[in-house]
Amino acid sequence: MDAAEFRRRGREMVDYVADYLENIEERPVSSDVEPGYLRSLIPTEAPLEPDNYDDIIKDVERVIMPGITHWNSPYFYAYFPASNSYPAMLADMLCGGLGCIGFTWAASPACTELETVMLDWLGKMLKLPDHFIAGTHGRGGGVIQGTASEATLMALLAARCKTLRRIRAANSELSEGEIRSKLVAYTSEQAHSSVERASLIGDVTMRMVPTDSTYAVRGSMLKKMLEEDKAAGLIPFYFCATLGTTASCAFDNITELGPICNKEHVWMHIDAAYAGSAFICPEFRPLLNGIEFADSFNFNPHKWLLVNFDCSTMWVKKREDIIGAFNVDPLYLKHENQESGAVQVYFHLHTQYILQTQVALAKEFESLVRADKRFEICAEVVMGLVCFRLKGSNDLNQLLLKRITNSREIHLVPCQLSGVFVLRFAICARSTDSRHIQHAWRHITQLSCELLQENH
Repeated sequence: MDAAEFRRRGREMVDYVADYLENIEERPVSSDVEPGYLRSLIPTEAPLEPDNYDDIIKDVERVIMPGITHWNSPYFYAYFPASNSYPAMLADMLCGGLGCIGFTWAASPACTELETVMLDWLGKMLKLPDHFIAGTHGRGGGVIQGTASEATLMALLAARCKTLRRIRAANSELSEGEIRSKLVAYTSEQAHSSVERASLIGDVTMRMVPTDSTYAVRGSMLKKMLEEDKAAGLIPFYFCATLGTTASCAFDNITELGPICNKEHVWMHIDAAYAGSAFICPEFRPLLNGIEFADSFNFNPHKWLLVNFDCSTMWVKKREDIIGAFNVDPLYLKHENQESGAVQVYFHLHTQYILQTQVALAKEFESLVRADKRFEICAEVVMGLVCFRLKGSNDLNQLLLKRITNSREIHLVPCQLSGVFVLRFAICARSTDSRHIQHAWRHITQLSCELLQENH
């Protein structure tokens, strides 16, 4: 493909993507293919000669689309948003064309400096404390990770390194192995599974902290566990708080938890993967109160800020804690300005309108559920997630979800709250409006009526 054909094919691809997004709601939101469907549709060996480009594009509809779950469909209410936007797509094209890898400042100055400035912009929009903003007299700053899971792991490893150095400085006779065997990390029993996975990778024990009736961790709960473990000769060193849990969008009480962590030399990382975007809105910013106690904070613009995957923004209070944990200096990476180096990225910041609109749609759906006495709301609706269920057994709700899934009209996923099987209804697509919410509710109630009649 030469430049002339690239221009022509590029225009065709832009048209294809635009047509796809404009007409996405006409496609079934989920696929009905069976596992292994794709293998019979393509050759068993890679081609020895280049394929015709037109044939490849035809295969997108023939081979790929039948197995696609359309995350940006207005009838997709599963998981959390995986957003995109036309400006972000154009930015991806530019980044792919430039093809620079900004792993240090010297490798690509514009990439690394743009990242630093963009994270300062975003941090100020969130009203983060100055110590998180690189362009201040503080000692912190922001860096972009691929996912919140990566940020959680980075924070845990940095906390482990910092704790090892602190304890060995005071007790030089202790070996690193002796100290590491006593380290204990903590997180909510409602935390994402990636937090526990981080402890497995970091080779440290992690304890799950019980939650209150709103599925949030309170200070008293963590304090009790810290005291028990210290009395047993263990070393608490890391706590991952969650703002906006995956199951129910619950918020750990970081104004209580933060001072406890600071007093006990426990690194507090805040995982706000989904909810963090909403803190741009003044009405949701109070949910971030207590951020001043955190050692690190992370959220995913690729979930709710119309930024293409993957873009997960992480801030640290003291950047030397991260640099000290991960700095390796081969000669080919040495440069006098290397501390400002990070990852190449460009992203698109959108207004808060989309956030407020989607929260309003969630509230609309909540009101529909509450008005029907056959259903119940299972957790407080704070942002764009509604947890609900048919009144009745777990088996009944599992059967309802199975029928919803098989219908392919809307897409939901479940969670479990206090041992109860619950349906999650998350507003995900930027094109979702009230019409889609009303359609989804009619579909759910119709299937529910059929199910209840059969069970009576």
